[in-house]
Amino acid sequence: MKHRAAVIARLGLALSAAWGLGGTTAHAASAAQPGQTIGVPFGAPFPKGFYAVNLSSFGVRETAPLDSESNVNLPTLLWATPFSVLGGQVQFVFVAPIAASSVRGNPYNSGWGQPLLAGQLAWDLGDGVGVSYLLGGYLPWDTRFLTQSPSLSHRFAITYAANDWAITANLLYGHILEPRSPNGVLYPDYLNLDVTLTKKFGKWQVGPVAFGSTDLKTNVVGYRQQGQIAVGGLVGYNFGFMNVQGYVTRDVAERNYGGKETRGWLRIVVPFLQDKSEVQPNRTLITRRQAEGR
Repeated sequence: MKHRAAVIARLGLALSAAWGLGGTTAHAASAAQPGQTIGVPFGAPFPKGFYAVNLSSFGVRETAPLDSESNVNLPTLLWATPFSVLGGQVQFVFVAPIAASSVRGNPYNSGWGQPLLAGQLAWDLGDGVGVSYLLGGYLPWDTRFLTQSPSLSHRFAITYAANDWAITANLLYGHILEPRSPNGVLYPDYLNLDVTLTKKFGKWQVGPVAFGSTDLKTNVVGYRQQGQIAVGGLVGYNFGFMNVQGYVTRDVAERNYGGKETRGWLRIVVPFLQDKSEVQPNRTLITRRQAEGR
């Protein structure tokens, strides 16, 4: 049993490195995948209604002696409610991740990741500017090659959405409630920053994107702090009944991940049960201000 636990722990550490979500030596896995909020104007209120979203990404990290591969799927349900608190629109988010990974050429492993339950307040400040705060929790989970420890997620976003521009910066801070997993793996707190700068051309959306991530220091002897910076480009198209976005990112700098990663992303957004008075035809994944044509 001890041998099996050790094997699982090592696999978890290696998988985290393949994802770019955590460590290769003393620790593993931030709960939030870096880059996952790129392309979404989370700083401003959405038109009221429900949104079914899936973000799927496939990445290859240049680890030795063989590359590591991973696929992460983030099926999400977002509810932009008609309610407000302190002047901010109340929004709820539920995410149920699914992941698969092959570490340095080994056979693939797959499983469910930690579900996220979160609430968000989004304020329209006028002139196309919005800000938001999200508080959520990643629930404890038993899939041993993924993050297991419960954690709190704080997210602070600012968006400018006017004149067909959509510019968003989203800072994610994760606080791990149980820093040690049952296998003795260390999970440090982390910071992620996702940045989007796109412009609409009719139904098209195009622009550069970037993200950075770092886990925060601990007092553990032998701890190797990890971080990465990645840049890329996004292209989106609005079909009316759904919005599709694709983007590709490449690490320009990494620390203690074992190699740089190239990752392709595909997001599909399907709105339903929306308030039609707030939404114009062929406009999804937008802020209320854009929907109202301001």
